[in-house]
Amino acid sequence: MSELILIPTPIADELPLEPIAHGMLLEDALKENVVLLVEEHKVGRQRWIKWGLPREAIEKFQLYNEHTQDKFAPDVIKLLKAGHKVYLLSDCGLPAFCDPGQTLVDLCHKQGIKVTSAPFPNSIALAVALSGFPHSRFSFCGFVPVKDPDRDQWIKAELKRPETLVWMETPYRLKKLMNDILKTGTKREVFLGMDLGGSEEKLLRGPAAYLSKQLAESEKREFVLVIAPL
Repeated sequence: MSELILIPTPIADELPLEPIAHGMLLEDALKENVVLLVEEHKVGRQRWIKWGLPREAIEKFQLYNEHTQDKFAPDVIKLLKAGHKVYLLSDCGLPAFCDPGQTLVDLCHKQGIKVTSAPFPNSIALAVALSGFPHSRFSFCGFVPVKDPDRDQWIKAELKRPETLVWMETPYRLKKLMNDILKTGTKREVFLGMDLGGSEEKLLRGPAAYLSKQLAESEKREFVLVIAPL
């Protein structure tokens, strides 16, 4: 199945790759329909070998960075549409978070292509990366107030901020939050990352009206909400 998979890598060279990510690459790297995108050949090769991944796969490395993204991103989308699985690795850290991978994730969402990630311990950074929204500046706004009028005033005030926004809420108020956003009439696109990293992970991106329709009244999931910049 075609999908873009982010592979977070350790910041320190001496640290091992996260076990689940390692297992995914070990199983898939040599498959014909798998594409491996790295930020730099030299760094990617050195770390790949250190992690004990198959050397033969290094020949498949393709560069995806700030110098190649504009020209190469459309080709990656074509490969994904043709049924390929694409792994995106940065030199270190979380791909697509303050990283050229953001544009590729954005294109995938716009084309209806699945995006996911190997495990990453920070749900805020992961949700921002998986959203594909521009986030050279973003604000973590914390939890939405529970009761009106504070809740209504808070939502309206936050939606006036121009940068990408990250909100949190309790699982049992998921549907209510989407409806509250919908009532403001905002045109800003919304990303909902539910059960991130779990077997029931679900990602939705689009207008608030679309997301609200996708959620049952009884929907209860751990989630992070990301709102596109103005």
